[in-house]
Amino acid sequence: MSFIDQYMQRSQDIIGVRTPEEEQYDSEVIKCLKKYGKIRKAINRANKKYPDEALKYNDENIGDIEEHYEYLMNHMDIVSKIGH
Repeated sequence: MSFIDQYMQRSQDIIGVRTPEEEQYDSEVIKCLKKYGKIRKAINRANKKYPDEALKYNDENIGDIEEHYEYLMNHMDIVSKIGH
């Protein structure tokens, strides 16, 4: 198995299976995170656009959510660069 295939398998294990609606929501969070740089603002904007997928966050879980979206944002950048 190539390094790229190993990376893709590992990332799939971390990200998990996502519905098309969840992928749209995630893309919106990432777009807003890149634009505004603040996870709470990004989530609030995505929640307004996709209320059925809305995340609920608080001071206890916001750090974990931010780490998840930073990973996902970096993963999407990697995938676009390798054309996978």
